[in-house]
Amino acid sequence: MSSIAETFRRLQANGEKAFIPFLTAGDPSIEITEQLILELDRIGADIIEIGIPYSDPLADGPTIQEAALRALNAGVRMPHVLEMVRRLRPQVKASLVLFTYANPVFQWGVERFFETAREIGADGVIIPDLPLEESQEALAAAARNGVDLVPLVAPTSQQRISKLCAQGQGFIYCVAALGVTGVRETVNEDLPQIVANVKQHTDLPVAVGFGVGSPEQAEIIGRYADGVIVGSALVKRVAPIADALAAGDLELLEAKKRELVEFAASLKAPLRQSRAGV
Repeated sequence: MSSIAETFRRLQANGEKAFIPFLTAGDPSIEITEQLILELDRIGADIIEIGIPYSDPLADGPTIQEAALRALNAGVRMPHVLEMVRRLRPQVKASLVLFTYANPVFQWGVERFFETAREIGADGVIIPDLPLEESQEALAAAARNGVDLVPLVAPTSQQRISKLCAQGQGFIYCVAALGVTGVRETVNEDLPQIVANVKQHTDLPVAVGFGVGSPEQAEIIGRYADGVIVGSALVKRVAPIADALAAGDLELLEAKKRELVEFAASLKAPLRQSRAGV
């Protein structure tokens, strides 16, 4: 059983749902990303998505695009992120999932990338722009190396959902809204039906992302999904940390880091006692 599968099994046994935060690695520095990941693990994050900064993040909205740009401008590249994960792995209980676009993976070499992911202790990989029709090489390399390749499933045709779920590993990343990432004011009212549609096609856990921005939204999503993914709402709280770092204001930097971690803890809290289907 993979680390991700074991995480969901444990949560299900306890009547809990997975809290899955996302951070862009290297925003505003590798050192601060490491500190934040350790803190997210401490407050109970179950799976942590680590974004590898990329210059053309098609699936991401302005918040995560700006984070990627800050990281790239700081000189952060894929090797720095992979080494960071290697250092973190012995220190964290949470499963670690790399979030990267297809082009860097193909440039790195698909087999080499998944071999490295295994070697550094990554439990899964998400490639949001990997076409279904071109995914076989990556799926095979992931399977050979015991790394879960997690598919993104959007509200689309039943046939396509079925195909994506059939080759899914770890969990299904269910996109709650079409378009790019970013915080939404309300939860998509079709969410229960969207999740139910996906669950018709898979026994894997289904986690929902794209737009989660408050504990109230996390609680609602936790009624229907097995996990809640939070990206933009956390990443936008890194921007003031970056500003404090640039200004050399260490006291403000520490205060803003605490604010982010406290916000993350507020998102985890309602998932500890989620009641499926309520």
